[in-house]
Amino acid sequence: MEYRRLGKSSLVVSAVGLGCMGMSEFYGPTNDRDSIATIHHAIDHGVTLLDTADMYGVGRNEELVSKAIEGRRHEVIVATKFGNVRGADGSFQGVSGRPEYVQQACEASLRRLRIATIDLYYQHRVDDTVPIEDTVGAMVRLVEQGKVRYLGLSEAGANTIRRAYATHPIAALQTEYSLWTRDPEDELLALCRKLGIGFVPYSPLGRGFLTGQIKKLDDLDPADYRRNTPRFQGDNFAKNFEIVEGIKQIAAEKGCAPAQLALAWVLAQGHDIVPIPGTRRIKYLDDNLGALNVKLSAADLARIDKIAPKGAAVGTRYHEAGMKRVGL
Repeated sequence: MEYRRLGKSSLVVSAVGLGCMGMSEFYGPTNDRDSIATIHHAIDHGVTLLDTADMYGVGRNEELVSKAIEGRRHEVIVATKFGNVRGADGSFQGVSGRPEYVQQACEASLRRLRIATIDLYYQHRVDDTVPIEDTVGAMVRLVEQGKVRYLGLSEAGANTIRRAYATHPIAALQTEYSLWTRDPEDELLALCRKLGIGFVPYSPLGRGFLTGQIKKLDDLDPADYRRNTPRFQGDNFAKNFEIVEGIKQIAAEKGCAPAQLALAWVLAQGHDIVPIPGTRRIKYLDDNLGALNVKLSAADLARIDKIAPKGAAVGTRYHEAGMKRVGL
């Protein structure tokens, strides 16, 4: 395993983390026993960054992570998030960055995770009805109380990041980044490097699309939320699969899996970048970790850039309502 420091913070984590969201929701049927075994396998192989959120499974994912790290807390960096509010029935009830909610959400996460301190606490989505200074101010109080070590933002826009950082140092920005989502290259990556903020890409494999394993929409479980996202639908699917075909060709020449090539590309974008691919299966976890052994030359990167230039993917990454909650 390789390790990377998140920005100017003293937080050092594995170069590849593990996104735990799909272990509890969104991708069809789940199996806690298999998921816990996958987390244990990840820790055994040097993965230290585990990423969850209070909204995943309406708290169940944090509870799952708590079971997996029992007796191994000292081996992991626990990152979780607040801000996406859900009802007990799973309904989405909007976004909240109200200071009193920040405190309540943190304390609830600590109870579910059964830990004393959250290592990295993100605002999951920006609440545009609350000044970011107020939200971050509430997060700072959590640091002062010893309940949180480092602060992060997720899917925040450049102006919000600047204002947040002026309030308190931000250790990491988590946002979507992959060969089919290169929007952060417009401004966010440069801003993070200027301010000394680590960059944590989620969905670095394009929600599994870039692995080449999804060849048609029916390959997805009927309950899989990806079936309803624009990039997976209709003509968009076929057009986007052209990117995958190009990745598969280069991967074959490099002697690696398409997923490994796509993840190696993300890793090659800078040593301040720590992707968190998600999986519920040990086999796919091993594939992802194998990306660390894939070395891409300047010529390789140039070829990949021609296959998947910025803006190549067709369709938005979320449905209309979801897109309204990013980049604020």
